[in-house]
Amino acid sequence: MAKPIENNDDHRLQYLIVRPEKGTIWNLLHFSLFGHIPSFSRFIDTKLLHENNSNNDKEEQEETSSLVGPIHDHRWIILVSVLVRKIIGFFAKPMKLFGFLVDFVLNLLSHNGNLLGLLHNIIHGQIVIPERGTETFISTIGQLDGRIDLYKEIALKPEMGNRPLMDLCIMASKLAYENAQMHFVDFYNCWNDFQNKMSTQVFILCDKAKDANFILISFRGTELFAADDWITDFDYSWYEIPKMGKVHIGFLEALGLGNRVEPASFYFNLQVKNRKLSSSTDSSSDSDSDISSTSETQVEKKTAYYTLRTKLRSLLEEHRNAKFIVTGHSLGGALAILFPTVLVMHEEMDIMEKLLGVYTFGQPRIGNRQLGMFMESHLKQHGPKYFRVVYCNDLVPRLPYDNKTFLYKHFGVCLHYNSLYNEKVGIFSLYLLIFVHFG
Repeated sequence: MAKPIENNDDHRLQYLIVRPEKGTIWNLLHFSLFGHIPSFSRFIDTKLLHENNSNNDKEEQEETSSLVGPIHDHRWIILVSVLVRKIIGFFAKPMKLFGFLVDFVLNLLSHNGNLLGLLHNIIHGQIVIPERGTETFISTIGQLDGRIDLYKEIALKPEMGNRPLMDLCIMASKLAYENAQMHFVDFYNCWNDFQNKMSTQVFILCDKAKDANFILISFRGTELFAADDWITDFDYSWYEIPKMGKVHIGFLEALGLGNRVEPASFYFNLQVKNRKLSSSTDSSSDSDSDISSTSETQVEKKTAYYTLRTKLRSLLEEHRNAKFIVTGHSLGGALAILFPTVLVMHEEMDIMEKLLGVYTFGQPRIGNRQLGMFMESHLKQHGPKYFRVVYCNDLVPRLPYDNKTFLYKHFGVCLHYNSLYNEKVGIFSLYLLIFVHFG
């Protein structure tokens, strides 16, 4: 495994935070029509390092009133991000109400035997009313795709490339959208600093109660009618980790690793090797969550990364022969690959040695090319460990924006499916088949 990066306490913060709430539509129009830079600068909070041409030294420049360098080069992409997020935010409540209605109607139909059964029950006064929050109340995603059978022609094995294991990851990604009663080992509802609520949901399961072969962690993804989830996907904000790369700030916040209101909190969680996070105190999830932020308001809020790390370490000690796999759909896919990324950042190599792999489905980009190269150096040993399953007409894997000069880039092995749901076999897929069958 590649050598972990060294923490550098002297490195200054570098970040770009896009804040749609700081400006108005009139500011956007003023910039779009007349190129008025100060109007657009209202949406930007950034601190970057730039080269000083006179002495080749790096000096810190805080940019709040001008657009220079990469911000100037990508101002129109940022403009689109601001506009889309404002539009989604404006329709947040109608989206939520419409989602409630769709969920209720689909569950009403399924509880009563579809449309004909519903009409029959109405006539005979036997209509079954679904109750939100119960085990039988299924999400819209679960209603639209009711497949629950795993691939049975091949035995389930804890190894990457095993088709039933991939099927299990798909099922787990779907289950993450359902109610908390459907958990196996543990279900967590964790604090999301960007959304300012307990909205990061994840559960853990094992294949056996004793002497398990693998431990599966599944993150809930973008809910169809949740405006905050879509706003996160369209966010363009990033934080740069020295020697590692730029990481999407919204996804860091979803794991409880900082707060854009206090950018220094990302430094605290990612750059500083805090002695309190050692294994001697990691036995308690409360101790982990207590130090997961510098903000006093966050101390009492359970955060996903620290809670999961504590539970995962405990399970790996209980099941000595087990390895763990991480999965998620959409937004959950981004968190699924970001979780082991931060484990590497924190030099949790004892845990990373137990990583079986990561499967994501319809996952957005989480960082730049440098981040991808960094993580691939840690994941490439003993064959590929990170697979992105992508459907050709899915919008989310195209977010946040990618262009020829900057920022968000995918990495890992892409398993691409066309509109007929047939896999498009590429060079990486061929490599996977060769590796699985011939080692």
